[in-house]
Amino acid sequence: MATDVQQEHAPTTNDGELPVLGIDRRRAGLGTVGLAGFIGVWWLAALFQPAYVLPSPAVVAEAAVAEFASGEVLIALGQSIQHWIPGTIIGTTLGVAAGVALGWSSLLDDISSPVVRTLRPVPPLALIGFAIAWFGINHAGAAFIIAIGAFWINFYASYGGVEGVSDDLLDVARSLGVDSDLALIKTVVIPAASPEIMTGIRTGIGRCWMLVVAAEIFGVPGIGRRILRASNNLQVDVVITYILVLSVMFLLVDTAYRAVQRRVLVWR
Repeated sequence: MATDVQQEHAPTTNDGELPVLGIDRRRAGLGTVGLAGFIGVWWLAALFQPAYVLPSPAVVAEAAVAEFASGEVLIALGQSIQHWIPGTIIGTTLGVAAGVALGWSSLLDDISSPVVRTLRPVPPLALIGFAIAWFGINHAGAAFIIAIGAFWINFYASYGGVEGVSDDLLDVARSLGVDSDLALIKTVVIPAASPEIMTGIRTGIGRCWMLVVAAEIFGVPGIGRRILRASNNLQVDVVITYILVLSVMFLLVDTAYRAVQRRVLVWR
């Protein structure tokens, strides 16, 4: 008697994607090839340059092992996280709130438009003097710089998302008895604008890791300060080590956030 045999391997799509794991095997394979090619080109270029200009991957690996063994990496990372987390949270929260408020209220938008247009072009690094004067050379000052960078990205993402909400959705909600602005924002506007808002948050998280280095150049301890100190000593292998640490941290946080984003936006 014939029986049905259940396949033991995970089901795949036509593109070779594992839907349970969310991994596109073809894309992962091509990415691996690209990474291997990059390391190969780097290794080849390092053969024609002194180590203080471009160290080879092997030299960087030795430096990384030494930095991890001494505990310097974990210390610097822990110091950077102390201002990356509050700066990212504060900047993201304020940016999303301001973007939703101004995107919804034309009155608030008109009142604040001159201020927004004036402050938006100011880069976070230009505010280092204010950070030192207001907070001192400490984690609070660095968090302020990071928060400024996160604020504007999330502000414009949320603002654009709210402005793009269909009037038809609002009309349907009003016809069902949702009349107050607060209720409309809570039940219609934010859910409809959530793809843009969450994309802005993701972009802001990456930007904040970039700002960690900039926020530490005025003396706050952390990865950025360690990079600056190594640069002054021409320790390019150490500089690359900490750059890779930042890259790995961004990759881990971004991967975790994308998993959350997929669950929240599962309705799309």
